[in-house]
Amino acid sequence: MIYSISSMLKFSPLMLGIILIVTLSHAQDVEVVAYVEEIPGSQVAIEMVPVQGGSFVIGSPDTEADRDVDEGPQREVEVDGFWMGKFEITWDQYELFMQKENIVRDSILSEVALERETEADAISRPSPPYEDPSFGMGKYGYPAGSMTQFAALMYCKWLSTMTGKFYRLPTEAEWEYACRAGTTTAYYSGDNVAELDEYGWHYGNALYTYHKVGEKKPNQFGIYDMMGNVAEWTLDHYYPDYYEKLKEEDLKNPWSKPAALYPRTVRGGSYDDDPDMLRCASRIPSNPEKWKQRDPQIPKSFWWNTDSPFVGFRVVRPFEELTKEEQDTFWAINLDED
Repeated sequence: MIYSISSMLKFSPLMLGIILIVTLSHAQDVEVVAYVEEIPGSQVAIEMVPVQGGSFVIGSPDTEADRDVDEGPQREVEVDGFWMGKFEITWDQYELFMQKENIVRDSILSEVALERETEADAISRPSPPYEDPSFGMGKYGYPAGSMTQFAALMYCKWLSTMTGKFYRLPTEAEWEYACRAGTTTAYYSGDNVAELDEYGWHYGNALYTYHKVGEKKPNQFGIYDMMGNVAEWTLDHYYPDYYEKLKEEDLKNPWSKPAALYPRTVRGGSYDDDPDMLRCASRIPSNPEKWKQRDPQIPKSFWWNTDSPFVGFRVVRPFEELTKEEQDTFWAINLDED
């Protein structure tokens, strides 16, 4: 299957210039290309970068500075190829999902697109946030934050319905594989913390706020802000001994499927974290006690973490096509507290 770029012709030369065509080999010998996903009925698009599958060592060695025990023991795992968002999902991309009236209708939308939009309307939308979820730090071009993992999952389902392509959150293994981009150092910029400022926003350089996506240098896969800016949701349930309990049959495309609403795993660190939290292997469990303190709802919202503007997400799209039933597995969430 060849992915056409004809839909990109309406973009500016600058936008087109960033589209890198990369030929990768996988099971079906398809040509995989970087592409821009325009959300139907809007002027908003998401740039996707191909990541060829392979094996890598997940976690950190005992000798790594500031290492936490939940980052080991290191295990060699394998992941299949996927596309990943070049940038974190921004507010202009996320607010299309929050309020359908934000979608500017295009008179030339096809019937297929109209059908998809009708289906997307049936997907639950976030409840109105109790406070401005950006906390005045910036909206358009800035990373969206404060959403729960449930909200991020529903965004992926909405985006998939709108575009006809399957989008989801990355697994922990996919996230770390893409973050490392072939490196084995603490950061994809190396082991020297002094060089981190060129690649990521953290407590020492961010001035207490997130920043527009893509202002720092990308990693070796051409992906931006995987260290800092906002931390990022993954698909995985958080277990401190996850790597230790991985069985041989789990080492290919590992995924710690959700067993309860909390805790879920967040990766990458944020503008509000010290540099050690931006390491490729760093893992953070979601924390409803700290992240929802000002939520007045009873029970507290499934959609918003009122006190975590430092948590956002990016999307992935597997190279392999999945059935609708298989897709539903990745959007499912266990809403039980424990």
